[in-house]
Amino acid sequence: MTAPTTGPPPASDPPTLLVLDADPLPRLGRLTGRARVEHADEATLAERLPHADVLLVWDFTSHAVRHAWPGEGPRPRWVHTASAGVDHLMCPELTASDTVVTNARGVFDQPIAEYVAALVLAMAKDLPRTLELQRSREWRHREGQRVAGTRACVVGSGPIGRTIVRTLKALDITTALVGRTPRTGIHGPDDLDRLIARADWVIAAAPLTEQTYGMFDTRRFGVMQPSARFINVGRGQLVVEDALAEALTKRWIAGAALDVFEHEPLTADSPLWGLPGLIVSPHMSGDTIGWRDELGTQFVELYERWEAGRPLLNVVDKQRGYVPGR
Repeated sequence: MTAPTTGPPPASDPPTLLVLDADPLPRLGRLTGRARVEHADEATLAERLPHADVLLVWDFTSHAVRHAWPGEGPRPRWVHTASAGVDHLMCPELTASDTVVTNARGVFDQPIAEYVAALVLAMAKDLPRTLELQRSREWRHREGQRVAGTRACVVGSGPIGRTIVRTLKALDITTALVGRTPRTGIHGPDDLDRLIARADWVIAAAPLTEQTYGMFDTRRFGVMQPSARFINVGRGQLVVEDALAEALTKRWIAGAALDVFEHEPLTADSPLWGLPGLIVSPHMSGDTIGWRDELGTQFVELYERWEAGRPLLNVVDKQRGYVPGR
């Protein structure tokens, strides 16, 4: 999605770009002399926001923007987050403002789709158990599952969800895609229960909104087949974790894989670590070698558009909480 933006204010000095820091810092060398780059952490963000023209939320795990935005003084006219999700920064004051919000749409699509395909194959072929048996030097023949001809339901019709569908189709998996509204090739929410009741793989890749919060609960896990596996690469809060724990413990479903969690990082004493049939990964499905450089390059290219007064890409609908698409 694109949207008009007025670009930087007319002034002799370059615009002030405020970065909410995380290590390693973004490479912004191309903006030398074209932006006055300042840095903030969670403690100093509120103080420095009124003086910034642009805010780069490089620390996309932080909720500091949500807490710092309300207050006195002007605020940046453009906020970019180096993440696909924007729920960590949205607050009523930012939503109601004329500030443009953009995200990192497009960077994570293919890596996450590849990760989902890897999880599907790993669970179908029982690779976690194979590695456990290898560590114990135990030879135990088993039979794996053929993935060709199985059914998947992907929840979330944005670029990540659509790329997951394309990747799974390459494995000859019959795939249905569910989005916020029904349209050609995409089912609406009213079809979700029917589709997950038939699916061998249920994959959550939706943004976190009021409508999707806690959508995978006891009832939804109860609808799934006993042979189904559940994968979440969307947002942790899409899942009621206690309900998933019950579903796995009582064998309502055959297995699950979580890459995102309600609270991150997952603590060492979390019961999720020991659940039967659950694969836990530390929010890494979209992170491939060089991903931070790609995020930095994407922002610099967006800044150059903003600097030239051209429409920005990846503009978030602040009411919906994501970038609208087809």
